[in-house]
Amino acid sequence: MRSLRLMMKEQTPLYIFVAVLFLVGVVFGALIVSALTLDQQQELEDYMGNFFVTVDQQGLPAAPDSYWSIAALNLKWVGLIWILGLSVIGLPGILILDFLKGVLIGFTVGCLVSQYSWHGMLFALVSVAPHNLVLIPVLLVCSAAAIAFSLLMIRSRVLGKRRTPVTRPFAMYTVLSLGMAVLVLGISGFEAWVTPVMMRWVTPMLVSIG
Repeated sequence: MRSLRLMMKEQTPLYIFVAVLFLVGVVFGALIVSALTLDQQQELEDYMGNFFVTVDQQGLPAAPDSYWSIAALNLKWVGLIWILGLSVIGLPGILILDFLKGVLIGFTVGCLVSQYSWHGMLFALVSVAPHNLVLIPVLLVCSAAAIAFSLLMIRSRVLGKRRTPVTRPFAMYTVLSLGMAVLVLGISGFEAWVTPVMMRWVTPMLVSIG
């Protein structure tokens, strides 16, 4: 456990790097909203309007039904980052995933605010923000660990420098990823059981606006 904490402390610069990359993605995703054509904005508004009406009238899928699909999606991010960290060529893929996650969140929040003003921001605060406040740091920790391990492989295997044992770093990297995966299961439970309830509280305001 002490070695794991030391490893995470040593990777602090990588945490900062991937966090900045994620934030750049958020800004880029928000800017995409303003670049949409009028037809695209209208289609987006119609889609969101129909979604809010459906949520208001029929609710969302039952939590037990939605939990595993949510958990599977979140675990895929962690698993894919772990796999990419094992290969040298996967390093750019890790950066792309972090940037893409930021773009998705930025675009989602940007669309809500663009179409529904502060009501859209309120909906984003109850539907997007709560679980992502934990999920995003989890993904960034996984990404930093994956980048660090990938760089270790590059130095050890590709650049021809002194071959350092990778068994211990690999074990620590895998244990960290598994710990983050367990945390993701808990986050997914919140997203499946709690988030829909909060969404139902805010949805009637958005329906009345539409």
